[in-house]
Amino acid sequence: MASPENKKLIDLLWKNYPGPSDYEKMKNNVDKMRNNFVQATKNFATPPEDVTVTSVDVDGIPAEWLDAPDIESNRVLLYLHGGGYVIGSIATHRGLTAALSRAANCRVLALDYRLAPENPYPAAVEDATTAYRWLLAQGYGAGKIAISGDSAGGGLTLATLLSLKDSGDPLPAAAAPISPWTDMEGSGESMKTKVDLDPMVEPGGLMGMARLYMGDNADYRTPTASPVHGDYTTLPPLLIQVGELETLLDDATRVADRAKAAGVDVNLEVWDEMVHVWHLFAPMLPEGREAITRIGNFVKQHTA
Repeated sequence: MASPENKKLIDLLWKNYPGPSDYEKMKNNVDKMRNNFVQATKNFATPPEDVTVTSVDVDGIPAEWLDAPDIESNRVLLYLHGGGYVIGSIATHRGLTAALSRAANCRVLALDYRLAPENPYPAAVEDATTAYRWLLAQGYGAGKIAISGDSAGGGLTLATLLSLKDSGDPLPAAAAPISPWTDMEGSGESMKTKVDLDPMVEPGGLMGMARLYMGDNADYRTPTASPVHGDYTTLPPLLIQVGELETLLDDATRVADRAKAAGVDVNLEVWDEMVHVWHLFAPMLPEGREAITRIGNFVKQHTA
């Protein structure tokens, strides 16, 4: 049974639910959407004082290191924030990335990859692969690197693995997608069956973001845009966490099934009564803290 804090969270999210949206409503309101997301996450975006945050230029891409005390500095988690490829930043997710540094006992490199619509697909994938190669060039071994991200960043985590595989790069040790968005077409059954249960991801708004990211001419089924269509053969171990209430539930379960069929070591966790990326609410939500701890243990196990 979920915690009392979770019920309070869900009630609060429904109270602030913005209602249905679509591409036409979104295309001229991107700046407002970004500002609203900053306001929505501000109470969870401040890292603890003992976590060091250091800005870094990653081959022209803004990024930051997050270092909890006494970490093993030869191990790195590359983190790709969520926000539908349109909103969000390393700042909005700083509370989560700081917590992951502590949980995984390693450095976290959080990446401010380029956002749509100014920089549509494949800009985000290009930036994520650039960051991974930058880590290799800095002397970090592939076996000491893991990748994680939430929502769009979870899909981008998988897209990055597929891109690196296609280009013949050495693959990271593991990856941990959180509530991943993996299907630009929104074809999962849960997009219909969970719509009245999910106070965070509304299908019309999600498809609006897909169009902002993909543009009018791109193929939505391209695996590095929609990893649900990817070839997962030879990919590293995956920990996929998703909430039971999510419209994106099937985006996670279908990827897990596809990866397992390809022989990948997959641990799929479907968390009872949890919403989209409940990890962001860890300061108030016990299940958020527990999920972060599980990711940390997974990263430690595979990058040891």
